[in-house]
Amino acid sequence: MKDSFKNSWAIYRRLLGYLFGYWKVLLLSILSMAVAALTEPAVAKLLKPLIDGGFVNKDPQVIMWVPLAIIGIYLIRGVAGFINEYTASWLTGQLVQALRQQMFAKLVRLPAHYYDEHQSGRLMSRITNDVNQVTEAGFNVITVTVRDGLTALGMLGLMLMTDWQLTLICLVVMPGVTYCMRLVGKRLRGLARQNQQHMAQMTQVLAESIQCQRAIKVYGGQEREMARFDDTATSVRRNQVKQSAASSANTGVTQLMIACALAAILYFAGLRAQHGALTAGDFMVFLTAMLGLFAPVKRISSVSQAMQRGLAAAESVFSFIDEPGEADSGDHALPAPSGQLCFDGVSFAYPNVDNPALSGIDLTIQPGETVALVGSSGSGKTTLASLVPRFYEPSAGRLLLDGVTLSDIPLSQLREHIAMVSQQVELFNDTVAANIAYGREDASREAIIDAARAANALEFIEALPEGLDTIIGENGSRLSGGQRQRLAIARALLKNAPLLILDEATSALDTQSERLVQAALENLMKNRTTIVIAHRLSTIENADRIVVMHQGKVVEQGRHQALLGQGGLYARLHSLQFSEPKAD
Repeated sequence: MKDSFKNSWAIYRRLLGYLFGYWKVLLLSILSMAVAALTEPAVAKLLKPLIDGGFVNKDPQVIMWVPLAIIGIYLIRGVAGFINEYTASWLTGQLVQALRQQMFAKLVRLPAHYYDEHQSGRLMSRITNDVNQVTEAGFNVITVTVRDGLTALGMLGLMLMTDWQLTLICLVVMPGVTYCMRLVGKRLRGLARQNQQHMAQMTQVLAESIQCQRAIKVYGGQEREMARFDDTATSVRRNQVKQSAASSANTGVTQLMIACALAAILYFAGLRAQHGALTAGDFMVFLTAMLGLFAPVKRISSVSQAMQRGLAAAESVFSFIDEPGEADSGDHALPAPSGQLCFDGVSFAYPNVDNPALSGIDLTIQPGETVALVGSSGSGKTTLASLVPRFYEPSAGRLLLDGVTLSDIPLSQLREHIAMVSQQVELFNDTVAANIAYGREDASREAIIDAARAANALEFIEALPEGLDTIIGENGSRLSGGQRQRLAIARALLKNAPLLILDEATSALDTQSERLVQAALENLMKNRTTIVIAHRLSTIENADRIVVMHQGKVVEQGRHQALLGQGGLYARLHSLQFSEPKAD
């Protein structure tokens, strides 16, 4: 229990750190809370002169000034309440925005293996759902604690001033209420963690159903996906019911304890009034203060649910923010590399996989050379290319650019010298021009047009409704596969990087699109160090060198004709692709 309390306080203190950056607004909000809270016991205090002086003694002055005082108090309360609500809303908005900005900044800097190991639905749920729940443990709890805490203290002080003996009865139930809050709080924290997982699963199902909607339709997967969604939605519903039940049980027990105290107080107050120890005004003040104490204590006991849910969400948010980003300790400036790549005994193994993806790769690619990587699926071609932009780090060996180890070069500078075009083109729901100039926002309109022309894309772009200013849809959904590929090539052309990686850039295209894309690629590859990964061997016959990989190792390398003459693995792969099917 002690460790849990320390952990909760550490999380809460970290949350408060975000609010202390706006300490002036926070102070104004707390002061307005205090003023609004203290108006309630002030109103209760006015009941004594109203009843004793106005109704019992019939003093006309009291009958005049007490109603005016009540109006004044509620005017102050209204102004203070407005300031409190406005500043609280402003502060919670700042907290959510700051956390989301930090999380997104971490998201775009996480290493590639993090995305391999975590569901995209869980990542989205953390930034959208968990952050909203954090506010419940942030300023919302402060609001309830300060406002209702001061109200409760004010009412309790008024009760002590009126009759301390009756007040002692109220204090008897406080330890029991505190114990119930702590007991239920532990249960609520566990349920909140479960709810985060269920929400992440539901987000994942939603994302996959949107991304794979064509496959769902063609393969008749609607019922299966509805069943998956129903399962996750049911889990969310059950968890929320459990949270409500735990919170309700806590509130019910608390209210029962307070009701018992109330019954005892009414009994003893009646006895004291019979013996003249309490006036009618005193009894009304005490009763009003006691009933006024009931509501804030109830809210304070109920805030445990929100706080535990918020702390569980904060745990999730901060664990994400604290994830280590990509290693970037390089300080070797390399402003204009010639493009020599050297793989020196490079090995690589994916986490939780027994066999290494690469084993002892020794390969040197000269500046301006086009090297094609071929081999069967799983031979390590894409993994090898992924090491160049440092999406992954070698498990052993070194990878050098112009004689400098890649880890010694700042990541941003290294990637500034690399362009990529892959089979799975990644485009944004923006204009054609914005997609071509992605990462090069300073590019002129003329430069964008020149890149589109060199990529054989200008003709279809000009045929679009708004030309370069046409919105292309999510991941270029309004374009064909060949058009998307040519946009990606135009983007690489505009970047004009000395290193180029082509990962099966033409494997999913029809013959006409492939010819256009291949012609664009030839423009792109000029005077660049190029690594080409291709299944269609016809597209890499003119490569300066072909490197044949098998089970993570380089088994052959040379030019097309020489490799065919060796009769090795490349010759067999070539024979399989170009052998004519037998007649029936």
